[in-house]
Amino acid sequence: MKRKILIALFIVLAAGTAAMATGAEFTGTGPGITGNDTGGIFPYSPADEDTFQQIADGHCSRYGRMAKVTSVHRIYGDYVSFVCYDRPGRIH
Repeated sequence: MKRKILIALFIVLAAGTAAMATGAEFTGTGPGITGNDTGGIFPYSPADEDTFQQIADGHCSRYGRMAKVTSVHRIYGDYVSFVCYDRPGRIH
């Protein structure tokens, strides 16, 4: 029984170490931007009201794409969502 538990623990630790070594993050939404090459979300703050599009553009430009803010929930602590899309005429 102890051997099975130790083997299972070793497998879990090895998988976690391999995932972290490749740069994977499993924290979910946090204080910054959470997203990938298709879009993402970031927390709403009234202080950032004029920079939502710039924040989204900065994220999507890392993937060579353009951004469009799709949803703004003007409640402190809620999220602003955006999508990343290809530039017109460019095949991704």
